[in-house]
Amino acid sequence: MSLSEFDLIERYFRHCGVKREDVCLGVGDDAAVLECPPGQRLVAAMDTLVDGVHFPHGAPPTSIGHRALAVNLSDLAAMGARAAWALLALTLPEAQESWLAQFAAGFAGLARRHNVALVGGDTTRGPLCVTVQILGHVQGSAMLRSGGRPGDALFVSGTPGDAAAGLALEQGRWPASPGSRYLRERFLFPTPRMELGERLREYASACIDVSDGLLGDAGKLAAASGCGAQICYADLPLSQPLLWAAGAERAHELALTGGDDYELCFSVGPGQIDRLLAQMPPQRWGYTRIGTLREAPGVDVVREGAVVAFAHSGYDHFSGPA
Repeated sequence: MSLSEFDLIERYFRHCGVKREDVCLGVGDDAAVLECPPGQRLVAAMDTLVDGVHFPHGAPPTSIGHRALAVNLSDLAAMGARAAWALLALTLPEAQESWLAQFAAGFAGLARRHNVALVGGDTTRGPLCVTVQILGHVQGSAMLRSGGRPGDALFVSGTPGDAAAGLALEQGRWPASPGSRYLRERFLFPTPRMELGERLREYASACIDVSDGLLGDAGKLAAASGCGAQICYADLPLSQPLLWAAGAERAHELALTGGDDYELCFSVGPGQIDRLLAQMPPQRWGYTRIGTLREAPGVDVVREGAVVAFAHSGYDHFSGPA
């Protein structure tokens, strides 16, 4: 017996996520009614995941649910905001209960980890497509892409390139190697850097989440700040599984141009660098200095004193690799 839209929502999504006292009215009515904390600014983001574009055909439903929320949380992390509420629009070819149960489990697990309540959305029939809107709040000013200045140090969290390698493994384009499971997990279940983003508001001059490739996203931060950037090839943080799977040359290329990492790239002014390093040790918080913002526009990657050229700088949804 097929599920009705009401049954689908009631069974899998009414209690998906946490119960929050600031949800005056949640799933089940025409719209949600939410209460913002006094003195806080509302921060909103939205992303869509399309079958065959943002995840491979036949991807695990648990991963799709997790990723649909994670990519939005990462946007809030880049603003230094704290997540609170989510809305979900789910388009399905059919209401298959086993798929829905796994999808909801993936979504709910990450929502509970970050104290997010699912407060509404929509379901409809059609090609598989997932849209999530995330709402959160920030006290004072949010981090922006536009606050960097020439001379600021440029940092990135985590080890970019892992997710691109994980996708290649998922699609069967690469053979298995030591660490393949780790790389797959980095693509299937990315970790939004929420706590790091909140803490960086005290130190960072600008921030962006790395979703379309470090080189391209660092360029967006620099351009929004009215400057350029120089990245040191030798300083790129690479995971051992990525080096095993790709070799040093390809690993560096993926770290710069691969997508789906959902790390944070941020700049810090010269007067804040020592304070950042002392109060948020890189070994604990997992970030690395990779370069510097400069006056000249554009982004150069420098290797042993020479500028390195790459075939593309990141992913663009309408033209593919940029």
